[in-house]
Amino acid sequence: MAKIKRIFVYLFLSVVSFVSIFPFLWMIISATNPSVDVTKGKLLPGNFLMENLKKLLDSTELLQALYNSAVIAIVTTVLAMLIASLAGYGFEIFRSKSRDAVFSILLLSMMIPFAALMVPLYRFFADVSRFAPWIGINTVSSVILPTVTTAFLIFFFRQSTKMFPKDMLEAGRIDGLSEIGIFFKIFMPTMKTTYAAAGIITFMASWNNYLWPLIVLQTPEKKTIPLLISTLGAGYAPDYGVIMVAIVIATLPTALVFFLLQKHFVAGMTGSVK
Repeated sequence: MAKIKRIFVYLFLSVVSFVSIFPFLWMIISATNPSVDVTKGKLLPGNFLMENLKKLLDSTELLQALYNSAVIAIVTTVLAMLIASLAGYGFEIFRSKSRDAVFSILLLSMMIPFAALMVPLYRFFADVSRFAPWIGINTVSSVILPTVTTAFLIFFFRQSTKMFPKDMLEAGRIDGLSEIGIFFKIFMPTMKTTYAAAGIITFMASWNNYLWPLIVLQTPEKKTIPLLISTLGAGYAPDYGVIMVAIVIATLPTALVFFLLQKHFVAGMTGSVK
């Protein structure tokens, strides 16, 4: 009986795994086929990969879009890790009468949908463009600044800081370290799994961000990879083989980051501290 139950469990997990991985498998196979075979639903690899890649490079600013996305994602991730961890650390370590009230207001901001903020944000950056064009509309800064950190990240770091050994703080203070020194020399190295988990989440969200860059990035040379893929699919007769190649290329960085930091990600999400 136990053997039969185990067979059904493995069978169920195999089916779920296949359903989960099938879209990625189909995406890779479609990248090797011409558009007509993709529309027919062909599930066998073809020999059009290099031709689709050549069309993509010849018809779009792929390298520029990848560069723009990389700059935005990396800068956003680095700044978000620093700001959110400082805020989460401060909320947990330093106590005051208004601390919980301020934190509650911060959490309430998570209930405001981004669609409700788009018009005020756009008007703000449009006004800023008049006297500081380097952070106004159609700049990388206008994409990074609104997403440089979130209430969720601050909450995530505060909850993780609860697991941080307070004896290490006292030891650092006895050794004469300042609070900033304790943060950079003790807290950050100790909480590397938390940083890895938050970094993966932030990088993936920034890399795949579509709506806000679509609004503020108005020239082709500023477009990110999601905007480029959207443009490829908006034509009268889109070439689906080329689109699939672009999607595969756009997926590789996030997949690489996740697999490189997978162990740290799991440990960070479970709140473990080493």
